[in-house]
Order: sequence, then C-alpha cells, then structure tokens
Amino acid sequence: MELPSPLPDSHRSLITEALEALGVTRWVLSLHDPSFPGLPGEDVGRGSPYSGGAARFLAFARDLGFTGVQLGPQGQTTAHNPSPYDGTLFSRNTLNVALAPLTDPHGPWGALLSADTLARLSAEVPEGGGPEARYRHACRSQSLALQEAWETFLRERTRADAPAAIHALDQRFAAFREEHRAWLEPDALFDVLGARKGTPDDWRGWAESLDGRLYAPRPGEEARAEARIRELLTLEAEAVEQYAFRQLLVHEQHGVLRERAAGWGLKLYGDLQIGFSPRDTWTRQGLFLSAYLMGAPPSRTNPEGQPWNYPVLDPSRYVAPDGVGPGPVLRFMEARLGKMLSEYDGLRIDHPHGLVCPWVYRAGQADPLRAVQGGARLFSSPDLPDHPELARYAIVAPEQLDRARARHADGWVKSLTPEQVGRYARLFDTVVRAARERGRAREDVLCEVLSTLPFELSQVMARDGLGRFRVTQKADLDNPADVYRSENASPEDWIMVGNHDTKSLWRLVGEWQWKHLLRAQADYLAQRLHPEAEGREDFARQLAHEPGLLAQAKFADLFTSRARSVMVFFTDLLGMPDTYNAPGSVDARNWSLRLPHDWDWQYQQRLRAGAALNLPQVLAMALRAGGPEARSRHADLLARLDGAAARLRWGAESPQGEV
Repeated sequence: MELPSPLPDSHRSLITEALEALGVTRWVLSLHDPSFPGLPGEDVGRGSPYSGGAARFLAFARDLGFTGVQLGPQGQTTAHNPSPYDGTLFSRNTLNVALAPLTDPHGPWGALLSADTLARLSAEVPEGGGPEARYRHACRSQSLALQEAWETFLRERTRADAPAAIHALDQRFAAFREEHRAWLEPDALFDVLGARKGTPDDWRGWAESLDGRLYAPRPGEEARAEARIRELLTLEAEAVEQYAFRQLLVHEQHGVLRERAAGWGLKLYGDLQIGFSPRDTWTRQGLFLSAYLMGAPPSRTNPEGQPWNYPVLDPSRYVAPDGVGPGPVLRFMEARLGKMLSEYDGLRIDHPHGLVCPWVYRAGQADPLRAVQGGARLFSSPDLPDHPELARYAIVAPEQLDRARARHADGWVKSLTPEQVGRYARLFDTVVRAARERGRAREDVLCEVLSTLPFELSQVMARDGLGRFRVTQKADLDNPADVYRSENASPEDWIMVGNHDTKSLWRLVGEWQWKHLLRAQADYLAQRLHPEAEGREDFARQLAHEPGLLAQAKFADLFTSRARSVMVFFTDLLGMPDTYNAPGSVDARNWSLRLPHDWDWQYQQRLRAGAALNLPQVLAMALRAGGPEARSRHADLLARLDGAAARLRWGAESPQGEV
C-alpha cells in the first residue's frame, strides 16, 4: 500500500546510509494507539493504528528511515480508565477497530457497517469538549458501530445468497473461536456477569460469591463452578459470541497492520505490561498472593513511590508440585508470551523489576502510599521484622544484604551466586526463551529500566546481554557517572531523549531557557559534539543562544553514544510541546494526546521554525562529532545530509540541489 508522504522518495535511503555510518542498527518510533491520527470522515474521537490516517503516518515513518514502531499495551481498556497499562492481557482493545474498512463491500469483512452510520458518528465528535468527553464519545460510538456490524453479520450469514466475503468471514470466525477459546470465554463472561450485576468492569462487589471465583474455586466448589460456567455459556451464548466477533475484527486488523509494516521494513514492538486488568485479575485470581500488591518504591523519578494496586504472582505456583514441570504461573506466562510473539516482532518489558524483584506492599491498608513506602522486595527480604511473611520467598541470605542502604536501593543485595541469579530469573527467562524460540533477536527484547537497577535485576539482564533505557533529558550534568548521560550508554542499551512518561523535549528546552539552564546543557553538548577544543566555546555559546539548535544537538547526542538502538517518542519527533502522560497523577489529559489530521503540515511549519526534529541535520551533527577523520571519510554523505536538512528548513524554495 503506497501512500503520499511529506518527504521526498530519496530521504529514506539517505537516512539509512547515515544510520549505518553511525553504527545504529535500530531506529524506533514510539507512540500508543490513541495517538494515531485519523482522516476526516473516519474518526470518532480516538486514534487507531489500523486506520487510514495511521497508515499514512506510518508511511511517513518509513520515509524517515525508522526500522520499527514501539506500540503501547493494546488490551481492552474501560470506559472510566483509558490507561493502556491497566488494559487486558489477551483481549485486544476494540476501540482500535478501524470503522471505515467495515463499510467497504469489497473488503475482507464486507459491508458490515453503513457509511451513513460512520459519517454520523464522525460528525458528532465533540469539537470543544475535553479529553474525557472525546473518550466517552469514542467508547459510545465504537459500541454502536460494532453492534451494527454484529447485527449485519448475523443477518447476512443466514442468507442462502450471502456475499462471499461474509461466507469467508464466518469460516474465519469459527476457526478464531476454536483457537482462542481458552481466553475468549472467560473474558466474555466477565462482561456478562458485570452486566447482570450492574457493575461493569468491577467485580469487587460480588467477589465473595461463586460467580466471583468461577475460575479459582475453593476446594469442593470445582463441580459447581464448572456447572455455572456451562450454564452462563448457554444462557448468554449470543453475548459470548458477539464478544468473540469483536475480538476477531480487531485481531484481523492487527494482522493487516503487521503485513503492511513488514512490507515497509518496519518491525512492530509490543508492550509486555507488568499490571493486570480487573478482567484478568478475576479470571486468574488463583495465581496471585492474597496479602500483597505490587507497586513502585521511592525513586529518583517518583520520590514518594507509587501504589499501583497490581496483584503479585504467587511464587509457590511458579512450578508444579513435583518441582520439575511448569506450574500454573509459568503456564500462564507461556500462553501470554506465545500470543504476543505471534503478533509482534519484539517486546518491550514494562518494569522488568516486576518479573525479577517486585516491590510489594501489604494489601488492604488504609493509606496505600504509606504502605508502598514501607514495602519490600519479594525475594530479597529474608528477615525483615515488619514483613516476616516474605521470609519464605527469600532467595538471598541475611549476610548478602547491605544494611547500610535503604531496602529499595540498588545495592540492598550485594552478592549473588549463579544459582540464585537463576532463581531470580525464573519468570524473566520465560520471556527471553520464548523470544529466542520464535526467532527474535536479542536486541528485540527491550528492558524498560530507568533510574533504578537493583543488583538482582542487573545480574539477570547481564546473563542475556540485555541493556537498559538511557533517557538523556534526565541526565545529571554534575555527575559524570549518572546513568542517563549518553557517554555512559553501552552498545546493548536503548537511548532516547524522552518517553511516554516524560515532558516533550520542546517544552523542556523552553523551561531550561526561563530557568537559565541552557548554558549548562550547551556546555555539556559542546563537549559531546565538538571534539576539538578550538571553536568549542563558540559552539557552546551558539547553542545557549539558539534553543532550537540546542534541541537538535540534544538529539544528535543520542547518535554519538555507543548504544546501537535509538528510540524517539512522537512528540519529540514532531515538535509537539504537550505531555502524553504525567506519572503518578490522575488527570483526564493522560493517555489522550494524539496527532491532529494536519500533522504533516504542522510538522513542516515547525521544521521551518527549527522546532521539530530535523533528522538530516541531527545525523550530520553526530557524524561531525567523530572528528576530522570522520568528517573526511563521510564528506559526501555530510554534504547530502546538509542539503536535505536545508530543504526541510526552507521547503521547496531551498536553493540546494537534490539529495
């Protein structure tokens, strides 16, 4: 599928050549589903990676030389909580179903949806409403559209002269239901029970009933639970079937995206979130500890810590009772990874600490924030007087702890044997092994390690040669050993100026300006990008007086590091000053930022103002940082990059020649 792009055809080959010269093997764009742009007439208020607008944007990413796209978690969210990190683990988010393809009688799904319905829902998007109003409209509109698609399918499938597309869809639907029955039926019954009891998305009010533990019955309840499941599947057969039909649509559209991305040379990276949705918690409650929850301890990023309220997988259920075969937890992990790796080319492990050394705190406390601050690491607490229950899970002995440090500090555990590292790695190993068995490269497993890297986790990652994230906007310029400084990156690391949880670089540069911090950044970047002492001071002075140029230098700094993998968040790429998510806050604006319909025009205008990533300019700066020998070796490439950068700044009127 070829789509027009705001960039010339030769741009991609130039960028690819420059990345190769810099030793960068992965250049990945990060954005979540809601942020994708739509096209007029197809948009009901929320982005989808499967829409026509998304296809056009991904064609642009291809022409910028990107080798991959990092998506966020793609599970089903709820009407009151749009956070993708609280979405489902197996069911896909049906808000992502692109509606326009469902109106095409010649498409793979036939004309399931009326074009008039789509036009009406698109026209009703609240223009002046805030993110809450737009999200509510998107949820309502998507539900109405998918209800119509289902009713059309039911009607058409029974006709003797049903269109060939409907006949083929019916066959695929039967195969899909059979293949995915293990998670489709429980996920559908969660909705059924929520609707029956008047508490959709929240099962806490009926947790103590048999319905509350259908998939984790108490001893002696197994037969009753199985009978109740069969009864519900019979009484609510159409609701269960409709749930599966919606899942079929979103799964097939994801397959179309993956084929398109592969044709463009783009890998799709999924997000292996650490949390569980209410649906997954209900279905799999037998896998969890009852007395503890998972959160984040105090850290440089969040000094107060964060009580996430996520359940904790029970270590006693990792392996079978014989201690040899996989237990229910490892079987769950294998099923989850098998599905994800059939849908993505690589995985970002969200908070790998949660797989190796989770920070846990007592459940049911009146003050969860205080509880998480007094928590402990599940496997690194052999003798804590305030958490004696954790001693049974300890992998380390008391003498292996550094009591002079806080229990959440990276150095709380000071030594480990290889056997102990293996025990810490039991869940993490399922990820690495599953990826390897399915032919994924080591570099296609990303570990989102930010400010904290406990010794236990560092040893597990080192076994597999995996790196961490280096978020350079957070670098401490007064500490040469700071983990976020680009010169401290290793080849296996992933480096970026920001991610979905940070401020846009363009907003940050503005803050540095009014806080009089530009000069410190300029001096640091001049050291990184201007190897010769002669002229370095002039370069630093120029950066300090030109915030837009300093931002480009901040990008160039990424490509001068030893890291072979570079990632950019879409706001940083396009010069958008807005924040996608502010961690630790409850705000309707979180998880809602998206690209406007005219993103390409806005990008071009920002480029001309020096207020968006000018990739050729950045790559030229990084190549010149190699010194005189590099500048001589890459003279022709630098000239072509300079020409391309000028054209992006000045548009078609640039006097420069063709690339």
